[in-house]
Amino acid sequence: MTEATLAARAAALDLLRDVLRKSIPFDDAFDAHPELRGLDPRDRGFVRLLVATVLRRLGQIDELVQGSLAKPGLPKATVHDILRLGTAQLVFLGTPAHAAVDTAVELAAARGAEPYKGLINAVLRRIGREGAALAVRQDAGRLNTPDWLWLAWRQAYGTGRTRAIVEAHLHEAPLDITVRRDPGAWAERLEATLLPTGSLRRPTGGNITELPGFAEGEWWVQDLAASLPAKLFGDLAGKRVYDLCAAPGGKTAQLVAMGATVTAVDRSAKRLERVHENLARLKLTAETLTADVATWNPGEPADAILLDAPCSATGAIRRHPDILRVKTPEDIAKLAKAQNRLLAHAVDLVRPGGTLIYCTCSIQPEEGEAQIDRILERDPRVERLPIEPGELEGMAELINDRGEVRSLPGMLPELGGIDGFFVARLRRSPE
Repeated sequence: MTEATLAARAAALDLLRDVLRKSIPFDDAFDAHPELRGLDPRDRGFVRLLVATVLRRLGQIDELVQGSLAKPGLPKATVHDILRLGTAQLVFLGTPAHAAVDTAVELAAARGAEPYKGLINAVLRRIGREGAALAVRQDAGRLNTPDWLWLAWRQAYGTGRTRAIVEAHLHEAPLDITVRRDPGAWAERLEATLLPTGSLRRPTGGNITELPGFAEGEWWVQDLAASLPAKLFGDLAGKRVYDLCAAPGGKTAQLVAMGATVTAVDRSAKRLERVHENLARLKLTAETLTADVATWNPGEPADAILLDAPCSATGAIRRHPDILRVKTPEDIAKLAKAQNRLLAHAVDLVRPGGTLIYCTCSIQPEEGEAQIDRILERDPRVERLPIEPGELEGMAELINDRGEVRSLPGMLPELGGIDGFFVARLRRSPE
């Protein structure tokens, strides 16, 4: 085993510990890991794929590990995580058995788990022989979904729809792109599929910065679902728009490209740096401001407001499987309270007669429909502007009977699926 191979597995072990034991979001842990910078791009890509696979398939992997132990009960944390990494390679990534087992044993020796080398070798060799056949018979979607999320989704959407959601999470999401102009021509240049809303879709993988048009600022990465809210404003040419909780800036770029005068606000200066970088590459201009949206007072109302509220992101599990492992029911309750405050304040910031769009990348009703019910009940200045089927050409099934967008993983399978998202359009009544 080469030094780089061991370094990659060691980094993966660290990242798994950070997510599962410390509840650190995977992307944050990945970006902060000091030794990853020394790996070549191929090894870094392998580390990301390996850890994401463990997080996505954790329930299956743990059942396979448990079933392959001679005695009941799991070994200590480091050994358990080494077995998880080995199992992911053997069963889901197609790594040759000798490579997956040998690297796991060497990793144990390097991480102070020398007494467990025999156990690791025996368990992984058994999984190498039997794991693939066993995995086919597992209830993958249910095993990989925490009980609290399964129960919450089943209550909200029923068993059949919940099944579709959790099975969609077994697969990585495609790469969606928003282009500034001429989507048909760019679909051909990027070898992408042109979706009904004008977004482009490519298979995931590869270095996006090397694709045609990236350096020239002709397009940006943005999930299909995330591209919908800005489109629902209609004509924004010359209008003042506040993009609240704006980072990383995909919706900001859309709003500017639509001709609006945009102020992008976010409480994180670091995250606003990404907005600056994206706008600079795209050659678009917007005012950016670091502030707490819940208390920010610009002194002048906006014609339109887009509030993409901080949320649990349970609609984005295809892209971020660590959400399954780091979020809790307590997080949902805390976030719902914050969303409540943000939405109430956003109403004060839009002019009478102006439009307010509220959205989240969560599929928890507490973070979507319940927020709209609450604001309509308590604030007589607010009314719902229902979204009409014709506004989402080819995707009318995403609109619920309340006139809101409620997309769920598992929907639009003919197009390759979609992230979970909620969008409601409101108007502040004229005074």
